[in-house]
Amino acid sequence: MKKYLKNKKVKMRFKEDIEPQEVLLDSFAQKREEEFGISEKKIEVPLSKKVLSTFYIVFLILILILFAKTFQLQVLNGEKLSALAEENKFIIYSIQATRGVIYDQDGNQLVFNKPSFDLACINAEKLRTCFRQDPDSSLCPELKTLEEVSLIIKREIGELKEDIEKSELPTVIFSKNLDHQTLILLEAKIASNELPGFQIERNFVRDYKEGSSFAHLIGYTGEINAEELKADPENYSIFDYIGKTGLEKFYEEILRKNSGKLRLEKDALGNIISKETIQLPGPGKSLALWLDSDLQKKIEEELGKVLKNVGAQKAAAVALDPKTGGVLSLVSLPSFDNNLFQKGADPEALQDLLEDPLELKPFFNRVIAGKYLTGSTIKPLIASAALEEKIISPQKKINCQGEIIIPNPWDPSSPTIKKDWRTHGWTDMKKAIAESCNVYFYTIGGGFENQEGLGPTKIKEYLELFNWDEKTGIDLSGEVKGFIPDKEWKKKTWGQGWWDGDTYNLSIGQGYLLVTPLEVATGFASIANGGKLFQPQIVQKIVDTSAGSVQVVKEIKPEIIRENFIDPENLQIVREGMREAVTYGSSVILNSLPVKAASKTGTAELGCDSYGNCYYHNWVTVFAPYDDPQIVLTIVIEDVEGMQAAALPVAKEVLEWYFTR
Repeated sequence: MKKYLKNKKVKMRFKEDIEPQEVLLDSFAQKREEEFGISEKKIEVPLSKKVLSTFYIVFLILILILFAKTFQLQVLNGEKLSALAEENKFIIYSIQATRGVIYDQDGNQLVFNKPSFDLACINAEKLRTCFRQDPDSSLCPELKTLEEVSLIIKREIGELKEDIEKSELPTVIFSKNLDHQTLILLEAKIASNELPGFQIERNFVRDYKEGSSFAHLIGYTGEINAEELKADPENYSIFDYIGKTGLEKFYEEILRKNSGKLRLEKDALGNIISKETIQLPGPGKSLALWLDSDLQKKIEEELGKVLKNVGAQKAAAVALDPKTGGVLSLVSLPSFDNNLFQKGADPEALQDLLEDPLELKPFFNRVIAGKYLTGSTIKPLIASAALEEKIISPQKKINCQGEIIIPNPWDPSSPTIKKDWRTHGWTDMKKAIAESCNVYFYTIGGGFENQEGLGPTKIKEYLELFNWDEKTGIDLSGEVKGFIPDKEWKKKTWGQGWWDGDTYNLSIGQGYLLVTPLEVATGFASIANGGKLFQPQIVQKIVDTSAGSVQVVKEIKPEIIRENFIDPENLQIVREGMREAVTYGSSVILNSLPVKAASKTGTAELGCDSYGNCYYHNWVTVFAPYDDPQIVLTIVIEDVEGMQAAALPVAKEVLEWYFTR
């Protein structure tokens, strides 16, 4: 066969054979030939075997790398990546529900939920990466979107970046309570995928009716912080507001909404394929209070007038139902508008409030956290203790000549003189309470001449029975307990012994004693009702209004702290003394009330300034009607200059209105 083909040629239709150089003609030479007619036919240098081998090896390595990566993704990390893909495929969104509201005892709604819309950035992590790696927005499209958003919501791009950097969360809220025009524009752009990584969240904010009147009682909600969110991620989202003070905080678990959950299924391009509600939203439960909102506003109004008249700025008042411990009113002045902590509020007004240039502490709840000298307010409790210990008969009279002179055994020429506010003459227990006779209570408290005294240990023991050194347990956050001094405390704190003068001071509510207005009212309520010390309670019922009607979920029953710790007959003597304070004694201006009342005033000395101006805490506690008490009202006005009647006129105006409305 080879021999046969040796002299044979392949017949071609071309006139000439195709030369090798024509097949491998260099492109540059071909170009020169076409442009200049110059023929430079050259033979291309063939690739060497070494180069071809190198290309082959590189190609093989790439194939092996691709195979190895495929093995890693499919086999080694397959399960993990599958789970991540599933997470990307299904996204869970919260379905907002409404927070429970609050009603007064007559069903008047004090707290409302107002719809609000927020703009949220849901790709904060990606933006943080952009800030660190690629500040050029042309190379990082997320930054370009962020710039557009800043123009729409009228916030500097630097502010938005700062919000993202400061947050530890994957979602950052850029604007709250959007106005209608901005909301429409943003929703249109988000719907058309012009603002990827952003979404509009429908939310609710609190609207407090007459906010400043009920601020210390109801409290307010505020933005949830990172710590609160981490503590309970199942029940809260970054968009939620949470109770910060007052009832809003104390009953957070009752009031908070139960957000629903919506699962969205998306394809690889982010298009929504399906929606599924996997948990229905449920509104929070609501609160029905013992509060008489009209009484609350009346007390606030009358306190405001008197503060202006006497030149004072701070006061507290609390009214209790002595039969249940229900809180009918709780007023602390100065107050604040709790609406300022909600989205869309005036930021300048809030800033002014927070700065508190006059140091009036408007956020301080004086009823439950203010600790005061009580002055003569203590005397009915001292009288109860003396009767219970049988150290004096209620009929025994002590000659109150305006002072008590205590001999000094070490220096007879320098006796201790304890003054009274006036001369009372021969005085029994009822008169001593009615006229607030200091000498009488010096005597039964510390002892004098042939009259035995209670002494500091027994005084403290009985004040503790009236709960003057323990938290009452009221359903409000921030309550503090009062303080009753004793020998051990003074030795430890001051390095001094306890003197008779300390006992005399304690007997009339002076010295080191500090008590809250709520503790005072709680103790006097037990005198009014015949011996039951109730735990003060603001909430009367937990109710459900989701079905359109009010359904009682739980009724909170009155809780007795202790009872029968003072003989009812002894309490009756004290009650009669407080009644005589109204008929002829220190509270006689209450005798014109439409019902019989019993009262005890108090004036606690605070000292005098360099100009000789002396200041006092001015107290009064009243219960009425005397025969069947329905209300116990305690009022204290701080730093009253001179011996002015301040708290008592407030009580008169309030109770006159209360029993004639």
